[in-house]
Amino acid sequence: MGDTRPVYQRIADDLRQQIDEGTLTVGARIPSRSELKRAYEASDQTVDRAVRVLKAAGYAEGQFGRGVFVTDRAPIGTLLRTTNAVDSPFAARISAGASPAALLWEANSANTVAPPRIAERLAIEPGDPVMCTQYEYLADRRPLQLATSWEPLAITDGTDVVFPERGPYARRGVRGRFAAIGIQVVRAAELVGSRPATSPESEALGCSPGQCVTVIERTHFDSLDRPVETSDIVVRADRWRLEYGITFFGQDSEASA
Repeated sequence: MGDTRPVYQRIADDLRQQIDEGTLTVGARIPSRSELKRAYEASDQTVDRAVRVLKAAGYAEGQFGRGVFVTDRAPIGTLLRTTNAVDSPFAARISAGASPAALLWEANSANTVAPPRIAERLAIEPGDPVMCTQYEYLADRRPLQLATSWEPLAITDGTDVVFPERGPYARRGVRGRFAAIGIQVVRAAELVGSRPATSPESEALGCSPGQCVTVIERTHFDSLDRPVETSDIVVRADRWRLEYGITFFGQDSEASA
C-alpha cells in the first residue's frame, strides 16, 4: 500500500528522521526550498508548509538571509517539583555536563484585577484586586522560563510582602513571605499541560511561534485551605523536563502483604 501521508507531512517526517538519526546535525542547514522541491516534486507552498511544521516542533529555526538551520533540542535541565523546591524563585537543575551558568531573574509587579480563570483558582470574584508579578528567568542572560504570579490584595495589601520582589521579605518564596505576615502555607497543587507558545512567549523564550510549551498551573494554600497565590510557569517543552519528588509515608501495604 502506498504512502498516504500528505506530501508536506512526508517531507517534514523525513527531515525529522534525518535530524534524529544525526544525518542533519545541530547547526546544519536544512535543504533549501528549491532542493526540497526537486527532491519531492512538490510546490513552493507544500515545501514551505513542511518547513513550518519542522519549526513549530522545535527542530529548526530560520536565520534571516541565511536559511533554515537545525536547532539544539538537548534538554537544558529539569524543573524540580519537590516540597523544598516548588515555591522557590528558580527551582531548576541544569543538566550534567552543561557549563555553569549565572542564574538570575527579572520581575515586574503591578496592581490589577483578577480575570475569571485566575479568580476561580484563587476562590475570589472576577475583578477583585490582585498583585500580578511577571518573571523572566535567565541563565547567562538567556531566557529559560517565564512565570506570572497572582496574589489577592485582600490578603497582602498594606503589609511588608505586598510586592513579592521588594521590601524586607523580597525573594523569600511564597512560604517565607506569607509566614512573615502570620500565614502558614501548607501545600501546593500543580496542574501540568502543554499548548502552542503565544507570539510574546516565543519571542521571550527564543522559539518559533506555535512551538509546544509546557505550562504548570501552581496554586499555594494556607492552613485553612485558602488559596493565597497562583501562578503560571511556562517553559519550552523541548528543552525542559519535569522532575517530581514523591515521598511515601507509612507502611507499604504491598510489601507487607
